[in-house]
Amino acid sequence: MKALIIEDEVLAAKHLQQVLNEVDISVIAVLESIEETLVWFKINPQPELVFMDIHLADGSAFEIFKHVTISCPVIFTTAYDEYALKAFKVNSIDYLLKPIDPESVKGALRKLDTISRSNSSDELKKFIESYTKGLSYKSNFLIPTKGDKLIPLQSTEIAYISIDASLVRAKTFDGKSFRFEFTLDELGDMLNPSDFFRANRQYIIARKAIKDIDLWFSSRLSVNLNVDAPEKILISKARIPEFKSWFGGN
Repeated sequence: MKALIIEDEVLAAKHLQQVLNEVDISVIAVLESIEETLVWFKINPQPELVFMDIHLADGSAFEIFKHVTISCPVIFTTAYDEYALKAFKVNSIDYLLKPIDPESVKGALRKLDTISRSNSSDELKKFIESYTKGLSYKSNFLIPTKGDKLIPLQSTEIAYISIDASLVRAKTFDGKSFRFEFTLDELGDMLNPSDFFRANRQYIIARKAIKDIDLWFSSRLSVNLNVDAPEKILISKARIPEFKSWFGGN
């Protein structure tokens, strides 16, 4: 069997390749991002199997399914525990909890044997729909500060969230800055995707924070906010359709 790996962590990808070799699965390619994956599927035939990390550097892997049709079986991989994994136990689509071992791969393959090639895309569609319906998005956060205090912060107050030197901070519409202990990927899953968009690896932006948009070099977009940002917030050419669909969705 030939498999495709979609994983942005180099060490995790190498480990998974070693595990797959042990169960006689050959890896035809390793992709690191949503953008790279979209390009790959447009110019290559469907693989027999896909191992897909849920959290990629440029956003949630579920965004991929909005732009390309994946008709082969998909096994999702994640480093997160049962608070999110309950949503993944739908039909015969499986997940693997990192670090991945040969026995867990064999178990997933046994499940996938029950899915015929003709209906695997239907099963995947059901999985994604179930995942989306099962999400509960956060509307309030408690931010720890000095002096053993917790400050309440509503998601509607957030204009954007950025990461710089491994520090994740939210900027509010009134100019305040709050440090989060979550990663940008985790916050991307916590916030309602109708209101927030993962612009790139450094920024999550709120819909109501967008003032206007400039056409930028290399067919990219530069999003201007109605609050100050330390740098230009750029949308890559590959993600422009997704951004336009999101912005015009409501």
